[in-house]
Amino acid sequence: MKSLKDKAAILGRVLLAVLFLLSGFSKLASPEGTIAYIESSGLPFPVLSYLAALGVELGLATLLIIGFQTRIVAVVMALFTVMAALAFHNNLADQGQFINFFKNISIAGGLLQIAAFGGGVLSVDAVLSNMKARVSGKASLKAA
Repeated sequence: MKSLKDKAAILGRVLLAVLFLLSGFSKLASPEGTIAYIESSGLPFPVLSYLAALGVELGLATLLIIGFQTRIVAVVMALFTVMAALAFHNNLADQGQFINFFKNISIAGGLLQIAAFGGGVLSVDAVLSNMKARVSGKASLKAA
């Protein structure tokens, strides 16, 4: 039986990733609108920015859920989230943007917690680490 800590780690990863997945699928459904929105924010290379956002929101969110390269993925996602807050929610005089800015900052904080503590035992990282430990343990037994 897995501990509450183990269950909380995977639940936290999934709950954070769902937001990114929903956003990514929304962008897939309306690429022209998304690219126009990126362009209107003044960011350079809107098509490249769109593709990068899809990579983070669909690709990295999937890796976060399964817990592969969890710490690195979480840091990249946190940086992306802060950059999105600065680029798209920087009019803090507007209450909606103010709220969205600080939601993004809070999400980045949650991702940094994952970066600090890893994916937990219910992750691909943990499985690979256990396999590596078993293999290196067998190798040291053969050497002895």
